[in-house]
Amino acid sequence: MKSTKVLFISQEIMPYLPETQISKIGRYLPQGIQERGKEIRTFMPRFGLVNERRNQLHEVIRLSGMNLVIEDTDHPLIIKVASIQSARMQVYFIDNDDYFQRKYTTFDCDGKEFPDNDERAIFFCKGVLETVKKLRWTPDLVHCHGWITAFAPILIKKTYAEDPLFAKAKVIYSVYNDEFGTPLDLNVRKKILMEGITKKDVEILKEPSYVNLSKLAITHADAVIVGDRQINPELQEFINTVKKPILPYQNEENYIDVYSEFYDTILNSKTNVKKK
Repeated sequence: MKSTKVLFISQEIMPYLPETQISKIGRYLPQGIQERGKEIRTFMPRFGLVNERRNQLHEVIRLSGMNLVIEDTDHPLIIKVASIQSARMQVYFIDNDDYFQRKYTTFDCDGKEFPDNDERAIFFCKGVLETVKKLRWTPDLVHCHGWITAFAPILIKKTYAEDPLFAKAKVIYSVYNDEFGTPLDLNVRKKILMEGITKKDVEILKEPSYVNLSKLAITHADAVIVGDRQINPELQEFINTVKKPILPYQNEENYIDVYSEFYDTILNSKTNVKKK
């Protein structure tokens, strides 16, 4: 019997970035899921403050070299990889000189969000999916962590819906207390209009706030996990109204077992968002 394949797309992973709720789960959940018999792949952005030398990142030449087009501009996709030896786990990094060289994550030293965060998020999500295609690895389930992964559900369900690697994949979106203050660029709706995505699909991004971006991800996911003890109240209210499997916040002692069981429930469900 073949093992279940789980793709983790994470905004942050320890030890590459400081400890947060997302980076802790990004570090320990894939390891725990792997130890429970599932096959994993894990991705995060190669933010400029990730120390490449200390963490022994190296470029994967056979995966790099592709260009991704965002708003008619080519952006080279660079793939790097590192290993967390104690976990027997590899982490793939999505890199690009235009988007990920600055020595910060999504905001600068004054706490101000970068004006191109929308493009960085689109590039990251599309970069992950294109790299998975190059790996010829077919995920059964995709688990997204953090708002920078929020475009992955709609890309999988719309743009990559007919791709054999993603056609049957179930998508889970985890919602955290990772709210940004400044809305994304007002042209983000135009930038995400890729094959299969219509203007109606992204109408909610007319006001590209954190809440609306999260609602977009939740709408196109097959299931939702509340990853933090407290999240945006409006978002919590929205989650309570959606007719799809929802896993409430789990404490740190047993969340990996609960998540693993939730994965199995979703995978055994016959429903799929894109068929609606």
